[in-house]
Amino acid sequence: MVIGVPKEIKKEEYRVGITPSGIAELKRDGHTLLVETGAGAGSGFSDDEYHAVGAEVMDRDPLFRKAGLIVKVKEPVAAEYGLLREGQVLFTYLHLAPNRGLTEILLRGKVTGFAYETLEKNGGLPLLLPMSEIAGRMAPLMGAVYLQKIHGGEGVLPTGTVGVKPAKAVILGAGVVGTNAARISTGLGMETVVIDKSTERLQRIDDMFLGRVKTLPVTTHAVQEEVRNADIVIGAVLVPGGRTPLLITREMLPTMKRGAVIVDVAVDQGGCVETSRPTTHDNPVYMVDGVLHYAVANMPGAYPRTSTLALTNSTLPYIRMLADCGVGGALREDAPLRSALNTYQGEIMNKALAESMGRGGV
Repeated sequence: MVIGVPKEIKKEEYRVGITPSGIAELKRDGHTLLVETGAGAGSGFSDDEYHAVGAEVMDRDPLFRKAGLIVKVKEPVAAEYGLLREGQVLFTYLHLAPNRGLTEILLRGKVTGFAYETLEKNGGLPLLLPMSEIAGRMAPLMGAVYLQKIHGGEGVLPTGTVGVKPAKAVILGAGVVGTNAARISTGLGMETVVIDKSTERLQRIDDMFLGRVKTLPVTTHAVQEEVRNADIVIGAVLVPGGRTPLLITREMLPTMKRGAVIVDVAVDQGGCVETSRPTTHDNPVYMVDGVLHYAVANMPGAYPRTSTLALTNSTLPYIRMLADCGVGGALREDAPLRSALNTYQGEIMNKALAESMGRGGV
């Protein structure tokens, strides 16, 4: 198969779809590898490194024309829509639920879209896992930065100091993002509360942190009461393939502390805060009703070297499966890849995505 790895052009995105070592593995399998000029530079991988392991380094347009399988990190942006062609296979983080425009492009173009974030195996999301770990660990750190008064925050030191209480972090969601966020916030000495709908997940959090983290089931009252006194609120809710439920409404913001910080990690699936809208690393925050919102949709892109290495470790086995077996063979052989299939021959194949688009029948 001809596999193309384009340079990411989403703003402030420095990751790349495959490392040179991953390219070398695919080359040994007998595949043709095309890498766009400069694709790996942001992650510290030079064109020479890709060339040395057998990749053809070329411009964007011929790469898209020749490649049957496109491997990316982030979903295509508008400037890439016209490069996609019928029958092409796209393997990336798609996050289609809040992106009707891209969904329609893939459907009209009959592009086969596999989404990293919906691939399920043994009840987990292995291709979302490495980026969720990084984003979860980043979230309290970003919240801590923007609590500084110079950034518009309330001026509370997250760790506290002698005779002064630490900040309070409220984490909405006890999955991978929420667990990793709790790990960092408790490590900083913050008072930490985790809210989730699953009693099993809350029990795991309680066991993991030996009762140092307060756990609560999701109710409107619990969310309202906990965010009222929070210094940092972290949105860590996920519905694989679907639109994230709104847990914090616009009406709740005036009840929060002036200068509190919301870090909505879920923003790439629509966000769990009504007032969230995607931001970028070069302009990451905005203020609504005195509450700072950090809503960068590609948080792990801030640490591209680590993120790219971790991502390729997870995606490479599935890329090999698609390349070796083709779409039909891979779908027959591999149940996780079937769960990653979002669009195929002009149809939506993911139930949660279909529901978010107002379509049924999947």
